[in-house]
Amino acid sequence: MSSSMELWTVCLSLFINHGFAGKMKIVEEPNTFGLNNHFMAQGSRLQPKATPSPASGPVHLHRLAGKCFSLTESTYKYEFCPFHNVTQHEQSFRWNAYSGILGIWQEWEMANNTYTGMWMRDGDTCGTRNRETKVIFVCSTSSKLAQVSEPSTCVYSLIFETPLVCHPHSLLVYPTLTEKLQGEWDEAEQARYEGLITEQGYNNLLRDIFEDAGLLKSQKVKVKLPEVAVNSETHISLQKCTEDFEKQSEEIERLRALLTQHNIPFDSKPNETQGIMTVTVKDQHPRGDNGLIDLQ
Repeated sequence: MSSSMELWTVCLSLFINHGFAGKMKIVEEPNTFGLNNHFMAQGSRLQPKATPSPASGPVHLHRLAGKCFSLTESTYKYEFCPFHNVTQHEQSFRWNAYSGILGIWQEWEMANNTYTGMWMRDGDTCGTRNRETKVIFVCSTSSKLAQVSEPSTCVYSLIFETPLVCHPHSLLVYPTLTEKLQGEWDEAEQARYEGLITEQGYNNLLRDIFEDAGLLKSQKVKVKLPEVAVNSETHISLQKCTEDFEKQSEEIERLRALLTQHNIPFDSKPNETQGIMTVTVKDQHPRGDNGLIDLQ
């Protein structure tokens, strides 16, 4: 009986030691906007390619910023963090289980004065492109990630249900603009109505308005203008011209004092054509030096 107990103890000890000797793989992530699990090795963490755009659009949706919503379908866990990113994590103990970024918050999709979707772009590389995700908001009694699909390769579609969009005006674009931008939209509408601009011109004006509002990622190319070279003959402002005139006057006074110090006679008279003071040296006799020496 005693030997049987000893044998059983040894077997149990071996089972425990070997069973827990390997590394435990952490599948679930802490809530850090879906990106990085700080318990994993640095090389295993997800590396975003871009920084999320600032929160924009309906102000009542901004309360979703800083929160994340998860959905597990089959062996994958999807995590949507509004105004941050969308990630996908394979719920598997395989050594190479997939975990990646499906998109980072960038801009809204709009049509007919309505927000129709939230675009998450610049996700992980997928062939020759980056993964991207469109999030569609649907009215519901609670906020949750309801559905995930992949309508085309590397392009995902998420259905997010929330009571924040149940009001019929909750996704209108015009009320979320500043008074100035609303005025610009009104002018564009009037110009289109009167036939002063084409439909394409109207759409271009709308895009400029939406970019100024931060609803769309700007496509404008920023060009750095070359610096203007400034010399004694070029004056870029009245102030610069005045400063140059004062410096020239000081230089003339210095030269006059220097000529007087060396007993060199000169005439000082205004130049009528240029309106400046000229100095003419009368004494042209040879001197022992090679020129004037400033003894100051």
